[in-house]
Amino acid sequence: MTEDKALVLLSGGQDSTTCLFWARKEFREVHAITFDYMQRHRTKELAAADRIAQIAGVEHKILWIPTIKEIGDSALVGEGSVSEKREGSNLPSSFVPGRNIIFLTFAAMWAYKLKINSLVIGASQTDYSGYPDCRQDFIYVMNKALWEGMGNRDLEIHTPLMNLAKWQEVLLAKILFGCWEALAYSHTCYEGEYPPCGKCPACILRAKGFEEAGEVDPLLMRKE
Repeated sequence: MTEDKALVLLSGGQDSTTCLFWARKEFREVHAITFDYMQRHRTKELAAADRIAQIAGVEHKILWIPTIKEIGDSALVGEGSVSEKREGSNLPSSFVPGRNIIFLTFAAMWAYKLKINSLVIGASQTDYSGYPDCRQDFIYVMNKALWEGMGNRDLEIHTPLMNLAKWQEVLLAKILFGCWEALAYSHTCYEGEYPPCGKCPACILRAKGFEEAGEVDPLLMRKE
């Protein structure tokens, strides 16, 4: 294992794109992994992730996990509105139970194969959608579980966005070489629209960050 290599969990969205370019700055060698779990608009998300990985010049692995759709209870892998609360819960209908547990487990397995100790994920507990698997407490216990289960206490989950508001994340992206260009090809909209719908929770959160940072979202300036 080496400490100068990192594996980034890349969804093709704003957060993971920023993390990818953060990792390029912090590590000598960077790899990316994207999960195809039969999510809504998977074609657009996978294409975005692949384009961004190409811009970053990193090796990119797409891993198919159809089981999440088969057993998942979420509007992201099924029917229904992504703008509502889950029945009997304060969690958003877009929450996929166990998703980050599965993603980090598979990412750790791929990292083990590549002899990589560092995982990078765009989790944030500041401006986020209310997902419990984006909190620092979850990352801590998940990291500990991977230590114990894989026998590798050098494995570390990095969360560079954990305590950043969206506007702070925008300013970080602005100073990371190549990130601004890549964000023009990122995909956030839950409705799968381009230009983005501007109405779904993901679009609203993204727009709020750029507005508060005083920047124009490069996605809106993109020319097909």
